Amino acid sequence: MKTNDLPDHATPIAFTLNGRAVEAAPGETLLTAARRAGVAVPHLCHKDGLRSPGNCRACVVEIEGERVLAPSCCRAPTPGMVVTTDSPRAAAAQKTVLELLLSDAPDTAALKHDSELAHWAEQAGARAGRFPARAAAVQDLSHPAMSVNLDACIQCTRCIRACRETQGNDVLGLAFRGGHAQIVFDQNDPMGESTCVACGECVQVCPTGAIAPANGAYARASDKQVDSVCPFCGVGCQLTYHVTDEKIEHVEGINGPANEGRLCVKGRFGFDYAHSPERLTRPLIRRADAPKDPHAVMLRDWRELFREASWDEALDAAANGFKQAMASTTARGRQGPVAGFGSAKGTNEEAYLFQKLIRTAFATHNVDHCTRLCHASSVAALMEGLGSAVVTNPLRDVQHADFVLLIGANPAQNHPVGATWIKNAVKNNGMKLVLADPRSTELARHSWKHLGFKSGTDVALLNALLHTIVFEGLTDPAYIEAHTLDFAQLKAHLADFSPEAMAPVCGIDAPTLREVARAYATAKNAMILWGMGISQHTHGTDNARCLIALSLITGQIGRPGTGLHPLRGQNNVQGASDAGLIPMVLPDYQKVSDVHAREKAEQLWHLPSGTLGSEAGLTVVEIIDAAHRREIRAMLIQGENPAMSDPDATHAREALAGLDHLVVQDIFLTETASLADVVLPATAWPEKTGSVTNTDRCVQLGRKAVRAPGEAMADAWITEQLARRLGLDWTYGVAADGSAAADARGGIGAVFEEMRAMMPSIAGLSWARLQREGAVTYPVASEDDPGQPVVFTDGFPTASGRASLVGASVTPPAEVPDAAFPMVLITGRQLEHWHTGSMTRRSEVLDALEPGPVVSLHSTTARRLGLKAGAVAQVRSRRGEVALPVRLDDAMPLDTAFIPFAYAEAAANLLTNPALDPVGKIAELKYCAVDVRPAVTTQESVRV
Repeated sequence: MKTNDLPDHATPIAFTLNGRAVEAAPGETLLTAARRAGVAVPHLCHKDGLRSPGNCRACVVEIEGERVLAPSCCRAPTPGMVVTTDSPRAAAAQKTVLELLLSDAPDTAALKHDSELAHWAEQAGARAGRFPARAAAVQDLSHPAMSVNLDACIQCTRCIRACRETQGNDVLGLAFRGGHAQIVFDQNDPMGESTCVACGECVQVCPTGAIAPANGAYARASDKQVDSVCPFCGVGCQLTYHVTDEKIEHVEGINGPANEGRLCVKGRFGFDYAHSPERLTRPLIRRADAPKDPHAVMLRDWRELFREASWDEALDAAANGFKQAMASTTARGRQGPVAGFGSAKGTNEEAYLFQKLIRTAFATHNVDHCTRLCHASSVAALMEGLGSAVVTNPLRDVQHADFVLLIGANPAQNHPVGATWIKNAVKNNGMKLVLADPRSTELARHSWKHLGFKSGTDVALLNALLHTIVFEGLTDPAYIEAHTLDFAQLKAHLADFSPEAMAPVCGIDAPTLREVARAYATAKNAMILWGMGISQHTHGTDNARCLIALSLITGQIGRPGTGLHPLRGQNNVQGASDAGLIPMVLPDYQKVSDVHAREKAEQLWHLPSGTLGSEAGLTVVEIIDAAHRREIRAMLIQGENPAMSDPDATHAREALAGLDHLVVQDIFLTETASLADVVLPATAWPEKTGSVTNTDRCVQLGRKAVRAPGEAMADAWITEQLARRLGLDWTYGVAADGSAAADARGGIGAVFEEMRAMMPSIAGLSWARLQREGAVTYPVASEDDPGQPVVFTDGFPTASGRASLVGASVTPPAEVPDAAFPMVLITGRQLEHWHTGSMTRRSEVLDALEPGPVVSLHSTTARRLGLKAGAVAQVRSRRGEVALPVRLDDAMPLDTAFIPFAYAEAAANLLTNPALDPVGKIAELKYCAVDVRPAVTTQESVRV
């Protein structure tokens, strides 16, 4: 037999397998070659994607001329080798190994219905009882997500390799000796008390169910499996929902382009929010006797505020309220009375329809979404400098980088699977990682250098790096000459920003700044990753300008392992932005001031010429301010929670409560929905089909896995029904249940095709192709274009084809510590909770892991303040105050507090500063002045 599916360009290695002529590719193992040839060999320690140690010996084969049997999982064939997998000697050895393992293991199929041990034992005719069993191990049920049953453990070490080599978490190990050897967590701690981050990689690779979901989901086969995309961060991991009786029982990672089977705790164990008893299941209309109270937005019994209504009544009420607002004034455009907040948590099609509805029904560009609170300053700087706001390289390009600057981001918490690629690159490829962050976050232990600079001094730090590169002659003159503008002006600007001058400002010594700058500039391939620690400042655009300049003056762009990657926070913040959910651009970042872009939209949307205005709309914070001034009188909010996410949340809540008409479509009665006049129950991510675009520009297909509860309907259907009631002739025929047909003549497919017609970046990605391939990276110009993961290889999409270099001056944050408010507050996400917590806090596992808010303080700071771990602290700013328990964390800078913003009972954004970046119009959520002291309370200390 000759195999025909060898890797392309491989020189085959001919050998004999079970008497047949076969071929293997160079580097291929005997096990893999045999499997490709249709020969099944028992194996347990081997798992595709993991290094094969050959320790279980279940896969041994006989090789002619060799005295001992060879493990086929880690032995490569050589030309002329004669291999037998089923000789009496090999078969007896395989069976003996399996029977030895069966002697200790219980019925592993009871733990894992598709136990690999049970499968191979049956194939080999192995039976339990031939060898005496050892003493039973104690079951470990200390973790809310996973159970540990060491009786079923066969010490294949897959879990150890997955934990250490794949995820880079270094929690699992093998301890003790001989017959006492066992898998342990840390220093033989209970799993629930260990440093395990619950990524569940060990669960996914375990062949027997020794480590399995705590809910027993592995014990039975699911009714159906549906491939989809994770609904949380921007990494865009592909996964499979395992569904029984219309309920998701468990989730597994699959081989998607961003994750290759990997998941984090949210993706693997955070799915049950969709089945929460708190889901909205019927439309609600505010009761006449229930006035809006901006100071009481915490979830109460909805019956105190609303009454149930039919869909027709609720949609009519929603539309009529908007009509009344429009009739109250003749003002349009930015001065119009209506605005919309769309969602980065839905599909591209939902975002596209939402922005189209606001623009066409209300004659305004007052439509925005959470990118304004995430990466608006990054987008502004990238558009200014490069003519495009997209990431230049996928995150996984770190594997091709020699040097990575990671600044203002905490991927281990916010993009955990992305963090695994960084850890792998450091360990396997020797990549130099520089972590620039005031906090010493998890990736610090993997870094070559940790630059713990003073909060708010990013520009000083980055200008020092730029100065070093420019004045030490480390630039790429040829690249600068061919591809950039204004280098001379930048050089003159940087003259005053030497490392020696900036060291006292940023807190990093001059020799270290010079060493890092030299390493970046001289690396063969260097890449920059950043997050909201860069963008959420009043100087956020300046921060990004500096990063862009670093990349351009060194020519570190346009190749694999180089470039600029602002890490997107939500699952579809990239796609929602691409689809036009931004007040100053139409889909594909075509400026509303561009007459040709407006004409194109008007023709496609069948609007009279001149319908779309040329003036950019208001941004998120500007809309809230306008509502507070009663200039915006009505709002439509889809899947966003500004009562929690907007800075100075008290101000935002007062603005929302003061609206004449507020319509919210969501899956829960959020803090924002509690202030609505009409609440429309929508579908959760697993309940609909549509496309989503991750941080890498990869457009992927999310598929409907379960039915929505009660009368909850798809967001796109809701938008279409509202459009019709507002006088728009929409005929997409979107399915109310969130389903989508392969036919693009109607439904979500028709929406996608219309969106594609507006967006040159995905011109070659048809609905049919997306259905067929599941994931394509744009730009994709034609049906046969595979997509372009790396962009700007030969220029930039600007009028000159060149990128602009823009200098940045050092400016302080809008609010700095003083005697009354002497400390700095940083806000952000946690590993277990996401955004405002509306989804993750309704997941049993995630809520059990992090059940309540905390304020993190360095132990020295806490001692100075008279606070201990678990004691309740009062944190106060000029805008509000919260009380919450203390968590001691010596990774924190001195005199700095960190509060996650997912907890309504201690909402961090009650404290944050709404001061805006003048260019990106993003609020300074990452820095404000606070006072921290022991709270006056009788509450006892709590576990943190």
